[in-house]
Amino acid sequence: MRDSAVLLIDCPDRKGLVARVSGLLYEQGANILHADQHQDHDLGLFFMRVEFGLGDGNGTEGARFDFEGFKAAFAPLAAGLGMRWKLSAGGRRPRMALFCSQYLHCVVDLLHRWRMGELDCEISMIVSNHREVELLAAFYGILFQYVPVTAATRAKAEREQLALLAKYEVDLVVLARYMQILSPEFVAQYPAGIINVHHSFLPAFTGARPYHAAHARGVKLIGATSHYVTEVLDDGPIIEQDVARISHRDQVPDLVARGRDLERMVLSRAVRWHLDRRILCYGNKTVVFD
Repeated sequence: MRDSAVLLIDCPDRKGLVARVSGLLYEQGANILHADQHQDHDLGLFFMRVEFGLGDGNGTEGARFDFEGFKAAFAPLAAGLGMRWKLSAGGRRPRMALFCSQYLHCVVDLLHRWRMGELDCEISMIVSNHREVELLAAFYGILFQYVPVTAATRAKAEREQLALLAKYEVDLVVLARYMQILSPEFVAQYPAGIINVHHSFLPAFTGARPYHAAHARGVKLIGATSHYVTEVLDDGPIIEQDVARISHRDQVPDLVARGRDLERMVLSRAVRWHLDRRILCYGNKTVVFD
């Protein structure tokens, strides 16, 4: 991924879009590594992801792809076709900050995957309103920032958090069971740049105690959801979900224990897909490309 570029496109659907895009890439000398597209027939929209190499395409030291030249050539084509597009190259690894509270299973999982090379990013810091994660951060050699939050100090705490994120040039904020609600002002600083995991199969059982609500309702499936954060609680574009079957014999602690596995899986997948530039948001939905 570091020696490649990714082009994400959404626009009104029409014939010939794939040919127009791939043709221009070919003319500019791009070596296409992977391409995927999707049509929303109800809305008449087209979505595309193209990953292409920035070398000479032969695995040898040759002429580099003219990244800026391609952008200049692609801009008028995109304007004529009504495209929204985003072009990003490898280069600097994305910088990620982990926010958590007292439940650490998601943070532990992400740190392990990061250390094993599954997540292509830098983890700039771990931010928490509790100190339980401090020793874990030290073990991994990651900066720990303790920012306590109360109802009276919430605005001050968020200003401190945003200052830290700006100082360390953080690109992605991951709420790994961070049990605080972010203000609209905070969320606005990172559009489609904050990923949360919610311990329920949204849109069912929003709020802070979904396992208790699920048990009280007598459901036979529980789930977990990873989604981008918006100013509306637990209502952002969904990235990934998974479920586990339960029965009348399971009590709330059983649901919590089984749910932790789901939370780890859906959050790690969402983070990896975001880092790999596989997600495109439109409306309150996402396209997650193969």
